[in-house]
Amino acid sequence: MRFTPTPLAGAYLIHLERRSDQRGMFARAFCVREFAAQGLETSYVQANLSKTTRAGAVRGMHFQRGADAEVKLVRCVNGAIYDAIVDIRKDSATYLRWFGAELSEENGLMMYVPRGFAHGFQALRDGSTVFYLVSAFYAPESEAGLRFDDSRLAIKWPRAVTDISDKDSRWPLLPP
Repeated sequence: MRFTPTPLAGAYLIHLERRSDQRGMFARAFCVREFAAQGLETSYVQANLSKTTRAGAVRGMHFQRGADAEVKLVRCVNGAIYDAIVDIRKDSATYLRWFGAELSEENGLMMYVPRGFAHGFQALRDGSTVFYLVSAFYAPESEAGLRFDDSRLAIKWPRAVTDISDKDSRWPLLPP
């Protein structure tokens, strides 16, 4: 694996090192030693799978507060998504800045989302499926989010937003 830092400290794009032959390909998607060597989270307690029916739909921007804050390791296993993260660490030099990248079945990229970041994605193809690991159990009482269309964040989604959940459309806007 190759770890490429994003412009937001602590967040990475992870490139798989594929081995191919006549049968297809193989790649390691996680290795405790390689993640530890980068100073990244190596303990995950939950694996999630999300399928988005329609291209243009947005899921996010989600995070958990306090002791329930989580690291996410995100990969698109079918189709393609635009994965977006926002630094919400108030003491960070990149506070409220965002970064996004296309993750697809073809490019095999993964996004490492550290604690203290909001995360969301937009499906770029119908039926896009995302598999991700999280380092903390889901805690409804700690759940929070940012609005996907908050003008203060100004996330540039690559497509018009076609669908958003009621819950995600009701997250509060950031104060001016």
